[in-house]
Amino acid sequence: MDTHRDTHVAAVLSLTGAVLATDEFPATAVGYRDLLQWARKLGAVRQAGVEGTGSYGASLSRYLLGQGIDVIDVNRMDRADRRRRGKSDPFDAQNAARAVLSGRARARAKSGDGPVQIARMYKLTKASAVKARTQAINQLKAVLVTADPALREELAGLGNAELFRTCARFTDASSHEEGGEESVPQATRTTLRLLAHRIGQLSEQIRDVDARLARLVKRHAPQLLDVMGIGPDTAVTLLITMGDNPERLGSEASFAALCGVSPVERSSGARQYRRLNRGGDRQANAALHRIVQTRLRFDPRTQEYYERRTQQGKTRREIVRCLKRYAAREVFHLVRTTHSYPTL
Repeated sequence: MDTHRDTHVAAVLSLTGAVLATDEFPATAVGYRDLLQWARKLGAVRQAGVEGTGSYGASLSRYLLGQGIDVIDVNRMDRADRRRRGKSDPFDAQNAARAVLSGRARARAKSGDGPVQIARMYKLTKASAVKARTQAINQLKAVLVTADPALREELAGLGNAELFRTCARFTDASSHEEGGEESVPQATRTTLRLLAHRIGQLSEQIRDVDARLARLVKRHAPQLLDVMGIGPDTAVTLLITMGDNPERLGSEASFAALCGVSPVERSSGARQYRRLNRGGDRQANAALHRIVQTRLRFDPRTQEYYERRTQQGKTRREIVRCLKRYAAREVFHLVRTTHSYPTL
């Protein structure tokens, strides 16, 4: 399936790769049902390759998984190949089907129907709130730079928390002077007050979302919180990468590759060398990096390992790469062997 916001184009291929049919369906609940009924009239449907299972194809993927279809996430067509062969929606749909049929696409789609999907939405909300709060703080401090000297002196030396509280208590003097012209100092105080209130509201949203995420992790994956270096935020990031159906990941090596911590061979001649993997989910990679950095500071076993590998001639970067791979293995087995997410 080649997925779009309003419509999806589907192509059905036989086991030998022959195109049986191609058609377009609306991206609605009725359209999903019609698409599957249409495909089943052409034969037994066991697998479906869907482009964009994390975006436009997410709802379609959830519907197909609910109908017992094995959904495979298909990467979008290579741009160089697209320039050579051209582009059309039917061709993209056929290319997705061929990717599944040939085995080139093998990553199973996330089900997106349980607590991890809830956590993903909360984390998205938190990320936007943090970004907006940072922007508001920067704007407030930029206003102070050009403010009246008397106001700057009044607020000088205050920490962020006290600065925001003080600005939030400013009164809107212009509202008491109807018909009078507002002065620049009055406008400055009003601007600082509004920005401080915005910062407070966003901070409250962030605290609320943090509490919700912590409750989700404690309820559905408490074993992760017992591991050195893993807090609620890190646990949520790694769970989002694994998805609500972690069984889709066949091995710890596949999870490591998904997190971008699998070693990449760069050996040549007598030199045996592996470099850092710069692919994969970078947020999950960053979460594993935080785990490793915490353990290097507080975990005696990790510190002992670091000293031993240093004596063997390994660089810090190489040691951290190994530790991230070990952390990925630990997380994978904790989630796969001790917990299965219930469908909400």
